[in-house]
Amino acid sequence: MNYYSTNGKAPLASLEKAVVKGLAEDRGLYMPQEIKKLPKAFFDDLQDMKFQNIAYNVANAFFGEDVDADALQDIVYDTLSFDCPVVRITDRIYALELFHGPTLAFKDVGARFMARLLQYFIRQEGTREQVNVLVATSGDTGSAVANGFLGVEGIHVYVLYPKGKVSPIQECQFTTLGRNITAIEVDGVFDDCQRLVKSAFMDTQLNSHMKLTSANSINVARFLPQAFYYFNAYARMKEIVNSKSSNSQSLVMCVPSGNFGNICAALFGHAMGLPVKRFIAANNANDIFYKFLMTGKYEPKPSVQTLANAMDVGDPSNFARIYDLYGKSHERITSLISGATYSDEQIRQTMRQCYQDTGYILDPHGACGYQALADGLKPGEVGVFCETAHPAKFKEKVDEILGIDVAIPDRLAAFMKGEKQSIAMTSDFDDFKNFLMKQ
Repeated sequence: MNYYSTNGKAPLASLEKAVVKGLAEDRGLYMPQEIKKLPKAFFDDLQDMKFQNIAYNVANAFFGEDVDADALQDIVYDTLSFDCPVVRITDRIYALELFHGPTLAFKDVGARFMARLLQYFIRQEGTREQVNVLVATSGDTGSAVANGFLGVEGIHVYVLYPKGKVSPIQECQFTTLGRNITAIEVDGVFDDCQRLVKSAFMDTQLNSHMKLTSANSINVARFLPQAFYYFNAYARMKEIVNSKSSNSQSLVMCVPSGNFGNICAALFGHAMGLPVKRFIAANNANDIFYKFLMTGKYEPKPSVQTLANAMDVGDPSNFARIYDLYGKSHERITSLISGATYSDEQIRQTMRQCYQDTGYILDPHGACGYQALADGLKPGEVGVFCETAHPAKFKEKVDEILGIDVAIPDRLAAFMKGEKQSIAMTSDFDDFKNFLMKQ
């Protein structure tokens, strides 16, 4: 299948080119030329299928024309070596827990899939040229990508993160690894990190010096696999609510949103036939998308630092994909997607209230999703929100807000024993370019 650019001025690309290049020549994001509908029989039987099998069927619709069937199955099954369960919080609100992977965050799915797909293409090509992965992170992306690619032959990863604006535990997960992972501590905000990455792809001299790709959600191999767990959530909800698929028409999916790759994957799933009634994009104080829904005007602005730091994005890249997916129609977008936005104090209150009422510990990002459902569900609807990271990844904040001592899982504690290795960097592109030119 070929991929086109959202800016419409770049040549069509193969899947391999879209994955290896990350960004199109005209700075647009790659989109598949076709989104294949899955057959009715697939949805009828979904509740009887296991997560990995569901995911393989979805992956085959996206990537089956370009990847050998056995290899694709291996990639999917190896990626999903853990579950993404649905957990009841109240009678009408359920959590899709996406923190059961190696770094305890939803981005493990996309990062692990991309690492394995990129290695597949490298092996197919038979080249010895190193592929250099650039990734900007506001928290969880860096740890998921770093660990997904750790030790993968032929690939080196550079993780750019804003100094002092990720949690100590998140920082440990990508600054202590060494080997083929280099952490770069940028004196700025996430948007500066993302700008440096995008600028690197557009620099001719740099691209002739080294082979570059991105593992942010701008990369099709990062965001598309995130559709897997929405299909699994639908399957599990069919089991929980009722085995009759007609009842699933009342299902609302709510996604805490930063760079909008996660909800974009859900919307692609919907385009493939996933019978979700509607979607809610839950924002923190960075409410650019919420304002777009309200006014029809998309007006990016510098991000502000919040309690839910992984959502601190002032110019979400994947807005371009959503806008393209719905023919640039504000009416079509708002007919399917609504928004919600919450201040830090509202997030704190939600975390306290949910814990007091149900005993469930929300992380700050999941709290936005939970509250958006609590505020926005209509009669007859049932909601599933994404609990995107384990609360222990934000232990200092969660402990302080809830007055508890969140247990740190063993695999998270292991990261904290390592020694920080990072390179200080200004937010000036020339400094970043000069660093890469010496590699």
